[in-house]
Amino acid sequence: MSMKRKVILSGRRPQGGKSSDSIIDISGYTKKMTDKNAVDFLDDLFSRYPALEAVRGEVAAAFEMLRVNFENGGKAIIGGNGGSAADAEHIVGELMKGFVRKRPLPEALKDRLISMDPKKGVALASSLQLGLPAIALTSHPALATAFLNDVNGEMAYAQQLLALGEPGDVFWAISTSGNARNLEYAMLAAKAMGMQVLGLTGKDGGVMKKYADVCIVAPAMETYQIQEMHLPIYHTLCLMLESVFFD
Repeated sequence: MSMKRKVILSGRRPQGGKSSDSIIDISGYTKKMTDKNAVDFLDDLFSRYPALEAVRGEVAAAFEMLRVNFENGGKAIIGGNGGSAADAEHIVGELMKGFVRKRPLPEALKDRLISMDPKKGVALASSLQLGLPAIALTSHPALATAFLNDVNGEMAYAQQLLALGEPGDVFWAISTSGNARNLEYAMLAAKAMGMQVLGLTGKDGGVMKKYADVCIVAPAMETYQIQEMHLPIYHTLCLMLESVFFD
């Protein structure tokens, strides 16, 4: 099993990498996808959850946004509140290690590990898995509480993006209402920094639709129903990305 794109190992964005100045046109994205496994995962989502057929174009566009981002050496930075904060952590867990496929290290890296330490290197070479770079903003409680105490807690996510984000990276914002104030500040900061914004929300989309380059609005009004739709959506996106980057 091998990596299809070396950029994931280097973790560096190529010179002249794609910027995020323009809103992504979601029309026709499903037709543009050529990876059969990715298309199969997408079709399976809508066969199991027919109500999500209404957001097929947006899910396909979200996949393309994330694919290009990772292909160019970028990362996904993910944030939410409450149950959506747990979803952010869940997504990182699926991206940073094997999900349904094994992701063994390239032989060259295995050899370097073993040459540096024959015992521990063998253990690392057989255990470590390749991953797609992703960060959950929920994982920095000391920083978040310090900013809450010293400045403004509603801007803590924006502060983290300022330090962690780079032009072209994807900020993946999750909010069942689309109106979370801390995410609104974060989306505004992300756009100003040249990042792309992926929104995952529900109801009428809220203010998230104003900032997101791609906004997936789950077709439900109750919070628990929206959350129940969010999980298969982001699972499918993670499956699609894994099928493209790891064969």
